[in-house]
Parts: sequence; C-alpha cells; structure tokens
Amino acid sequence: MKYSIRQILENEAELAENVELACFPPNEACIFPIMKQRIEYARDLFLVAVDEKENMIGIIDAIATNERHLKDEFFTDITLHDPNGKHCMILGLAVVPAWQGKGVAKALMKAFIEIQKCRETIVLTCLESKVSLYKKLGYEDLGVSDSSWGGEEWHEMIYTI
Repeated sequence: MKYSIRQILENEAELAENVELACFPPNEACIFPIMKQRIEYARDLFLVAVDEKENMIGIIDAIATNERHLKDEFFTDITLHDPNGKHCMILGLAVVPAWQGKGVAKALMKAFIEIQKCRETIVLTCLESKVSLYKKLGYEDLGVSDSSWGGEEWHEMIYTI
C-alpha cells in the first residue's frame, strides 16, 4: 500500500476533521472551525498523508511559539501562533485505523521534523501508553504535562533539533 505526504490544501479542513474524529474521542478531536483556522494561519505546519487515490489517511499539525511548553490554549486559540516562533507545538497526529501500524505516523513525524530545521524544538503531548513510541523517534519524556486537554493526563515530549 502506497501513500505520500504533502502540505494540506486550503479546502481540506473537513477531511482533516474526519481523520481526527476517526482517531480521537470527541472531547479531544479538533473540530471543523478550529481545523479551518489552523489551515488558514499555520498551513506550513500542517502535513497530510494521502493514499494513491488522494484519500486522506493521516495528519500532523502544529503551531509555532516562543513558549517552551505546550498549554491547552494552543489547541483552540490560533492567535497564539507565531510564524517566527522557535518551538513547534504539535496539536495533532492522527492516522485512520485502517492505516495504523503501517509506518504512516512515523513518516509524518519524520517529514514534519525535516521542515522544522529553523526551530529549536518540537513539543507534543501523548498518553503514557505512547511514550515509548515517541522515544523511539528521538523525543525525550519530560514527565506529566500541565495540559489536561480533553480531561486526560498527558506526558510532554520534546524533540531537540
């Protein structure tokens, strides 16, 4: 099964929302109006994986900031995005269930890192069950995050560029 990675298109907010809803519970998934804002203001930090028929199978999106830690407001307030920020905050990484376990998330992460060479760090939060996955990709676990997005306990992970 082949796929490719590219920047999201301006008109793909609904498709990206569908990927999020397929992967996250409603209290954690990004909804259409916010997804649309992320594409409008931070499209250069938004990559998608598509299959041979251009069906969206995965996404990774972020904002840039000069803050060093991820906070819940980043998920909903696009005005916190600073295109010149030294740190990227990954807001979503999702791969539709049919494509999970096939290397799509890893490929999205690697492609994302490649386009962030002008930054200092990439920060994300994940559930404890995913910490070892991100460690394999070169992230360091900073422990339990201050973020409680979606009512969960998250680990903050950092990748130093």
